[in-house]
Amino acid sequence: MSDGIKSVLTPAESQEETQQIHGVSRRQFVHAAGAAGLAASVGPFILPRSARAAGKTLKILQWAHFVPAYDKWFDNEYTRRWGEKNDTQVIVDHVGIPAINSRAAAEVSAQKGHDLFMFLWPAPTYETQVIDHSEIYQECERKHGKAIDLAVKSTYNPKTRKYFGFSDSFVPDPVNYRIDLWGEAGMEKGPASWDDVLKVGRKIKDKRNIPVGIGLSAELDTAMAMRTSLYAFGGSVQDQQGRVTLDSKRTLEAVKFVQALRKETMTPEVLAWDASSNNRALLAGKLSLCLNAISTTRAAENEKLPIADQLGLTKALRGPVRAIGLEHVMDCYVIWNFAENKEGAKKFLVDYIDDFLDGFKASQYYNFPCFPKTVPDLPKMLAADPHMPRGKYSVRGDVLNWATNVGYPGYANAAVDEIFNTWVINTMFAKAASGAMSPEAAIKEADTKCKAIFAKWQAKKLV
Repeated sequence: MSDGIKSVLTPAESQEETQQIHGVSRRQFVHAAGAAGLAASVGPFILPRSARAAGKTLKILQWAHFVPAYDKWFDNEYTRRWGEKNDTQVIVDHVGIPAINSRAAAEVSAQKGHDLFMFLWPAPTYETQVIDHSEIYQECERKHGKAIDLAVKSTYNPKTRKYFGFSDSFVPDPVNYRIDLWGEAGMEKGPASWDDVLKVGRKIKDKRNIPVGIGLSAELDTAMAMRTSLYAFGGSVQDQQGRVTLDSKRTLEAVKFVQALRKETMTPEVLAWDASSNNRALLAGKLSLCLNAISTTRAAENEKLPIADQLGLTKALRGPVRAIGLEHVMDCYVIWNFAENKEGAKKFLVDYIDDFLDGFKASQYYNFPCFPKTVPDLPKMLAADPHMPRGKYSVRGDVLNWATNVGYPGYANAAVDEIFNTWVINTMFAKAASGAMSPEAAIKEADTKCKAIFAKWQAKKLV
């Protein structure tokens, strides 16, 4: 994006860019002493007696949150209190989104690293390197009821019957749009369908020279947005049985649609975006619409930007087959087989779910619960948000009716994970949208890659 757009970077986005360059930009040490032993509230299934010795250390790695208030709460308040209560020194490291995969690979290679490692997406390719997290789910479900299907499909392998991760929360991915621009075009409540985005987005671009902004590059937001459109048109990478189904009439319709969307409503810049480009452009007034979490609207509100009151939200867009959207990010913690404090890591996750309501508030309603009973008044809290226009956050209240997982309609698996992280679907859409390949050829190429990846992981008996 241009320097003009970068000039309106919010603190969250500035922080993110810094961390993308430097990898790890800060480390917080939470020194704790005294208080209760590690086995305080969970019981022997989660923490053997031998692990109750004082002076433990728990090392946690997670992303630099797009809502800075969450990291401030997690680092300075929550982990400090937990550490004091459990006689544990908690060390929290943060990395930017691009550093997550490389950091995970480095830790696995060294067989040394953090006790808790948080991905922003399912990480089944590391299944053989992590513990079975089932007992954590069992204890949390005993206390708080069943986890949502979205969490289970993102962390469970039905082939091996192993939970390769634990998801505490997910982030909805609504449509962010300019109320003034869409209202001028007769759609003050924003688009309801992908067809609306094409037709009305084209009118806004032609009249105001303000484009739609949906990424078509090798980055996370593009990966989510392209799958959202693919699923809405009835296509998918795999079926419920884990068989590759990408090369289909429905996929072709989705790819041709995105090709038209890029040509008629967007600019070539989207072909080179990073994960924060859409945020920056929308806040700079240079977009009429994007797909993103509420980090964008919260940044506008927290920074008291003039555009804040003109940013609205809608639910997932309806396609020819269904209205559906992916989670924006899926928090997936893993405990490595080589973690030095597995028992403490397990207990931390169970305790965190006990206190999830505080985390929900600290994230400014960004992180949604995977155990719904931990935030029983969620719709009411969303409706009561004081920012203008009043009630705009309520559209996320029924998110479980339209949000799905990477790997839909099946489970996230190692093949799906590799396809996701090597940007196979992003590249398919981008090549067709840019004219580098015909839609048919781009799909054939992607389908061939997907089948090869699935075959590799099937040979390893993980799919």
